[in-house]
Amino acid sequence: MVSAARSFKTYLDLVKFEHTVFALPFAYAGMLLASMQERGTGWPSLHTLFWVTVAMAAARTAAMGANRVIDRFIDARNPRTAGREVPSGKVSPAQAWALVLVSLVVLTLAAAQLNPLCLILLPLAMVFLIGYPYTKRFTWLCHVWLGITDGAAAAGGWIAVTGHFSPAAWALWAVVIFWMIGLDVIYATMDYKFDLQNGIKSIPARFGIPRALQIAAVSHALTFALLILVGVLAGCSFWYYLAALAMGGILLYEHRIVNPNDLAKVNVAFFDANMWLALTMLAGVVADVTWRTLVH
Repeated sequence: MVSAARSFKTYLDLVKFEHTVFALPFAYAGMLLASMQERGTGWPSLHTLFWVTVAMAAARTAAMGANRVIDRFIDARNPRTAGREVPSGKVSPAQAWALVLVSLVVLTLAAAQLNPLCLILLPLAMVFLIGYPYTKRFTWLCHVWLGITDGAAAAGGWIAVTGHFSPAAWALWAVVIFWMIGLDVIYATMDYKFDLQNGIKSIPARFGIPRALQIAAVSHALTFALLILVGVLAGCSFWYYLAALAMGGILLYEHRIVNPNDLAKVNVAFFDANMWLALTMLAGVVADVTWRTLVH
């Protein structure tokens, strides 16, 4: 029993399960806003809620598992990542690939339970999920690929309810794209020297840390502007805009605590601040759709 629990924890660590808090709230937000627009109530069916949750967990597990096994040789050379589960030998490459395969099967099942569009888009989603680790070998635009991939969670939550895209869904996808670009660029500053020495592509490695942090700031400014656009397109109430203002404050705080001369708080900016940002988004949307459902 102890061995099984330890193995389970190892796999949770492998896929950084706690980072699910980044994308899942946006998937739920898309689902709730879509339900409000499509059905006049912010509460989708339990069937949709369940399979969106399963799809999100499976997609993220597949993406992180593939990332870890594909990058194992790079991670082994980097002192910051050498202790990760695959390069350290806690999880074999075969075991990691098996986890990826099982996750993709579960993702396929979940998509089939939702609607035809989810199933049609699945092969493209798999390309983005598995392809991200390779992008850093070829282009400093790897952060954009990651943003598009994670942003699909928000759009996926929307189309899981409606079976089609809408302007608000595209805007919500864009919110996550630019949010993820900014936070991933900040995170990449930790590996600036390693990336330069090993030919790994990233915005910090290409432009330097000061310029990279400026790019991240612009990306997050666009994130805030797009949050407001989502509210307009989805017909949101003041509760949503209150949450959007709080999210803008969190983004501002994130850039206040990280600067080119002091990267000590990158992890705080990356995990803590963005965790609260995602949860604030979900709380704002829950409050918004609840209010609009009651006064509808």
